Amino acid sequence: MKAVNWIIENWFLAVALAAVLGVSVWAVCRFIGLPTEKQREKIKEWLIWACIEAERELQSGTGQLKLREVWNKFCAVPVFSSIAKFISFEMFSEWVGTALATAKDMMIKNESLAQYVYGDNAAAEIEKLKKQVEAQKSE
Repeated sequence: MKAVNWIIENWFLAVALAAVLGVSVWAVCRFIGLPTEKQREKIKEWLIWACIEAERELQSGTGQLKLREVWNKFCAVPVFSSIAKFISFEMFSEWVGTALATAKDMMIKNESLAQYVYGDNAAAEIEKLKKQVEAQKSE
């Protein structure tokens, strides 16, 4: 009888939980239904966003922390958490490296994005990024 009373008093929690669960299942099924190439494309787009956000939170010079932050965000997304079980951290690290290179290129070309990420230090940070990119190209 206590269980029935609890359900009657807290029905909104059950409805909210069912809605969250339903949306999560729908998102996973929709993502899984995409062709493999489209899935990779979606992951790469998301990784660029996650790298930009990690760069904004942690700033430059914190490579391993940014990698771990992006990994934690990746595992927290229901659609990607199932994928995280099937890929190695090394492979994920390569994906993040590619996404970070793209994000740096985007910040070099887009002053508004650089301002969003670095704030008042945008000009100095962009110069550092340009030097890093040039050094990587010469290697």
